[in-house]
Amino acid sequence: MGEPIQGKWYYGWNIVVASAILTLITVGMRMSIGPFFLPMLADFDMSRTNLSMIVAVGMFVYGVGMPLAGYMERRFGTRTVLLTGAVIVFISSLGTMLSKTPISLLLSFGIFLSLGLALTSPVALTPLIARWFVKRRGQALFYLTTGSMAGIAIMTPVNTMLINAFGWQQTFLIFAIVFVLLVLPTALFIIREDVPEGADEGPSTIGVRTIETTPRIVQDPHPKLTVLQAIKTLPFWQISLGLFACGYSMNLLGSHGVPMLIDHGFSEMTASFGVGLIGLVAIPSTIILGKLSDRVPRKNILSVIYLIRGLGFVFLVWATFAYQLYLIALIAGFVWAGSVALSSAILADIYGVRLLGVLYGWAYFSHQIAGTISSLLGGWGYDKFNTHWVSFGSAAVVLFIASFISFQLPKRLYEKKKESKRKEILV
Repeated sequence: MGEPIQGKWYYGWNIVVASAILTLITVGMRMSIGPFFLPMLADFDMSRTNLSMIVAVGMFVYGVGMPLAGYMERRFGTRTVLLTGAVIVFISSLGTMLSKTPISLLLSFGIFLSLGLALTSPVALTPLIARWFVKRRGQALFYLTTGSMAGIAIMTPVNTMLINAFGWQQTFLIFAIVFVLLVLPTALFIIREDVPEGADEGPSTIGVRTIETTPRIVQDPHPKLTVLQAIKTLPFWQISLGLFACGYSMNLLGSHGVPMLIDHGFSEMTASFGVGLIGLVAIPSTIILGKLSDRVPRKNILSVIYLIRGLGFVFLVWATFAYQLYLIALIAGFVWAGSVALSSAILADIYGVRLLGVLYGWAYFSHQIAGTISSLLGGWGYDKFNTHWVSFGSAAVVLFIASFISFQLPKRLYEKKKESKRKEILV
């Protein structure tokens, strides 16, 4: 099948596995703020709106760090970005643990921890994986998403148990230690920038014309295209708007899902397990969706994901019994993964891997802008109207819009019928 080394394990999968494990703890911590929310409220004597503002600032800084991570990855390489992020995360985690005032919590937890997590996020890893994989790019990026889903599934209930046993401050200390123990060996011994010729298609495929059922993916289809030119094209904004909906919904669930369910009468562990179950179910679904993404138009899968996720947000607020919560989590969890993986894969397909890190960083910035809005709205909306429908209902609407927009995505940057316009733009 054109493997670089016939009969042997392709090293790119080592990078995927290590990246998925690293993503588990980075995205897991970013998306499992919910268990910390009420204990922090009690210790700092803040309103939900004020703490939500700190969380929202964190989401914004996390978003700002995405294009920064993309630029740093392109200039200095993945290893340097990961090590820099690890240092920031470790120091800021200790600062969060020692925080005594809302201002110190804002600086350590809201700003610096978010920046460090951005530098160790999938944005720093996606360009490298995209370079290592051509034929199975969608599958590889979906496996990276598996780490994100595992993070939600594992970190949410684990953080709840650790907080109940040791307190939220000691939980941050445990996180800091585990984080460093994962990042250092990954960055120093597993990450490799020397991609073999032809990546997972192998050098034998270079310059060879074969009969294929699907078009061959070109690593750099527009060698003269600049970042500024790419940002001015419609597909970039279609993908960015989809990621906006993804960030709006995922960060809302991560920040306010557990408190919302507790407000609706569920116990802390039931609420945490319900949210975690979404990520748990998403882990095996990434295997199925990953294989489909290399066979079915990615935009179609992305559209369906946003549609079903929107319905899930509606029914999640309606749930009143544990069995309803778990059933909704099972259905929503199957399509919960994939929006980020598909978006990055579509970006690589349309624009090529040369600009992927920077474009993905800027597109993901919209993800965190949305997370900033929904995190703030989740607290303010409840304080103001005493209902979670304001935030969770708006998330459903945004997801429905994203579903429609994503379905309109082109298969490539310029269709053949617009050949003259293509030549004009690329001159």
